[in-house]
Amino acid sequence: MAKRAVFLDRDGVLNVEAGYIRNVEDLHLIPGAAEAVRQLNNLGIFCCLISNQSGPARGYYPLSHVEALHERLCQLLYAEAKAKLDALYFCPYLSPEAGGTNPEFTRWSTWRKPNTGMLVAAAWENDLDIFNSFVVGDKATDIDLAHNAGAQGILVKTGYGKNVIGGTYQHPTQPDYLARDLAEAVEWIFLSVK
Repeated sequence: MAKRAVFLDRDGVLNVEAGYIRNVEDLHLIPGAAEAVRQLNNLGIFCCLISNQSGPARGYYPLSHVEALHERLCQLLYAEAKAKLDALYFCPYLSPEAGGTNPEFTRWSTWRKPNTGMLVAAAWENDLDIFNSFVVGDKATDIDLAHNAGAQGILVKTGYGKNVIGGTYQHPTQPDYLARDLAEAVEWIFLSVK
């Protein structure tokens, strides 16, 4: 039977939004994020990272740097709360029109959010039920991704989500829930799956 999942954006949801992180040591968790992931682990919900990472396409750093950042992220999650991500997916591609310059990674991709490629791949490879799953992000593209795939979208007010003015989300696609941070998003998910 297909499993329910929570698809988590990286920057601004799990770790502090810091633009393009050029030094691995500069990746730091948002307070409470590790414990929130641990709660999902305890609930038996599949935790999957889904992240647009255009640094390689922009020529800022190699693919191996993104992988090193993810290794640090996983180490920090485990060290802080014994939390783990069950799978990690990211899109290093970017179209030329959007700023891609490295020929190896400059192209259109169905993996780039709000396209659904990462979710479809994760569902296929891990037997996940997207329609009973959640996407947690800090940008409109995350909410669009959730709705494009048939999942529920939760916008957190960390990272770029801090720009939500007076609690009002200024985008045509509305989130299913607006949360203070990942911890509050997990509380809402818990109530939704009871």
